[in-house]
Amino acid sequence: MSDQPAPEDPRRSVPRTDALLAEPAVQAAAERLGRELVKDVIARVQGRIRAAELPAADAVGAVLDALPPTAGSLRPVLNATGVLVHTNLGRAPLSPAAIEAITAAAGTTDVELDLATGRRGPRGEAAIGALLAAVPAAEAAIVVNNCAAALALVATALGQGRELVIARGELVEIGDGFRIPELLETTGARLREVGTTNRVALEDYRRALGPDTGAVLKVHPSNFVVRGFTRAVEVGELAGGLRGTGVPLVADVGSGLLRPHPALPEEPDLQSTLAAGADLVLSSGDKLLGGPQAGLVLGRTDLVQRLRRHPLYRALRVDKTTLAALEATLRGPVPPVQQLLAAQPDELRARARAVLERLTAAGIDADVVDAPARVGGGGAPEHPLAGVAVSLPAGFAEPLRRGQRPVVGYLEDDRTLLNLRSLAPADDAALADAVLEVAAAWT
Repeated sequence: MSDQPAPEDPRRSVPRTDALLAEPAVQAAAERLGRELVKDVIARVQGRIRAAELPAADAVGAVLDALPPTAGSLRPVLNATGVLVHTNLGRAPLSPAAIEAITAAAGTTDVELDLATGRRGPRGEAAIGALLAAVPAAEAAIVVNNCAAALALVATALGQGRELVIARGELVEIGDGFRIPELLETTGARLREVGTTNRVALEDYRRALGPDTGAVLKVHPSNFVVRGFTRAVEVGELAGGLRGTGVPLVADVGSGLLRPHPALPEEPDLQSTLAAGADLVLSSGDKLLGGPQAGLVLGRTDLVQRLRRHPLYRALRVDKTTLAALEATLRGPVPPVQQLLAAQPDELRARARAVLERLTAAGIDADVVDAPARVGGGGAPEHPLAGVAVSLPAGFAEPLRRGQRPVVGYLEDDRTLLNLRSLAPADDAALADAVLEVAAAWT
């Protein structure tokens, strides 16, 4: 028989849960993140110790390392896709001003209280005022929780049991199988389709009008374009043709561009659409506007008030944090999406070369290449933006997504491209750090 003592069973050295929770750093984390969340992490660390994967002496450090930064599961991601408004990545990143406003509004606020009188006050008045100041062609406005909600509210209030006239070429399907005609029909409105898939004329609209017409809708086709033998009726022409009929013209412009932008010459904007004669205009708040998810409805006072008084509005209205973020986006400094849209190719190349220097110094196979970028979110589908990317071997794509600070790029020609057009300059260092971490794990 051997005189050597039997190795100690690692299960005997597993620290107790209450002992780990009593550690000051772990206790502080439990107060910040919640006791149950921290206990789940402790249980996983204890399992690693039982499996002899981790020394018991390292338990506290392992628990702290495994804790998430917040009690929520959403993680900050570096957007290197070249898509400025990426739906899968939460669309527009909020400005620091909007984030501060959300924090201020997170507690008890005067969202619906007049502090001077102590009585109930108008909800979201400051955010509405900021929106009207940004779009002076609008007489009034309301905010709901997204653009689809805005369209549903309009269709219900103006078209329930009546007809909504719309061109066949605008009965579109957008992301995730969402179809405009299906949404409109669920409101109880009847669709009166006019024209053909590729061509519609003003007379097509005029012939469709009747005593049951609730409104004429003009829906921006968003992420597709029909070219060739086509004809469309622009808002100004359509508004002129409807003048005197009493039928409101509602234009869904989608992307939330406040005013014309030189980089997007064909993208409709709120101000121009209303000035051209639309009675109501709808758009998203979290695309080119650069704010929180919201559906914006602007236009004639009588129509906006009709929507506000409809019972469905109560179910679709936004919360105090959305109102705060929207107001701060409109009144504050230029939001990140607008900064990304204004980026110049020379600036992007200089940033890419700075990242490249760090990577090549570490022996990484990297290069700088021109790579087109896109607005995303259904905006400007035929107007690619100039972009510059850092090019890496294809094997970097997955580990970058799985990293401590996930980086989402894309594969092209068997290379991983990290497009800086969709990335804030302040995140360039974090991007390089993430690539270096992946490369270090392979050596």
